[in-house]
Amino acid sequence: MSGYPHVFQYPFSVLQEKGFEMKGRWNELFFRKKGPIVLELGCGKGEYTVGLAQRFPDKNFIGIDIKGARMWSGAKQALEKQLSNVAFLRTHIELIHAFFAPGEVSEIWITFPDPQMNKVNKRMTSTRFMKLYREILNTNGLIHLKTDSHFMFTYTREMIKANRFPVEVETDDLYHSGLADEILSIQTFYEQQWLSRGLSIKYIRFVCEPRETYIEPDVNIEPDAYRSFNRNHLHVV
Repeated sequence: MSGYPHVFQYPFSVLQEKGFEMKGRWNELFFRKKGPIVLELGCGKGEYTVGLAQRFPDKNFIGIDIKGARMWSGAKQALEKQLSNVAFLRTHIELIHAFFAPGEVSEIWITFPDPQMNKVNKRMTSTRFMKLYREILNTNGLIHLKTDSHFMFTYTREMIKANRFPVEVETDDLYHSGLADEILSIQTFYEQQWLSRGLSIKYIRFVCEPRETYIEPDVNIEPDAYRSFNRNHLHVV
């Protein structure tokens, strides 16, 4: 991917030494047309990044993941489709503040993240990450979560409730809710796996408003039984 003009790979050592020259200037230095910047965090193969870019040519999309081998698929598609509103960034999500200025991002998509049932600080909708997202989101910045995990969905709803974030859309069974419009019907590789095994897909969209303090929900949530199995050998209980 090092030869792709729309892929950026910055090791932490390089960030420390030089920083990222396009921070706060993505629309000025990279994208051909200025537009709202939307991130897909933990983008995997980049299906949502590419799919959304095709549907919304007036917005600019950046897929972020640390695993380049997976991300290569979406980067290759974007190049073949000649999408000028797509970029990919290989880095740890914890470092996104080094790549984007305050208020530079309008929306964040989190698609099928690991629910991290035993590690709250690694959970991508935890208050630790809400603080990171607020550093780069504009005032009315949106967060989209699409997941197969009952645990992740329940936790996120409780986190939203504890912090009084406005919810725009919420469903625990997307494809039987009447909400699966053109945007939400984009299906990632993992989503197709979950659907083929009869799991319902959950979706929630909320506004991550600024808060002086962020409150972690104090709730006990039943774990996802099937998550104890390898992702390549799923067994639904």
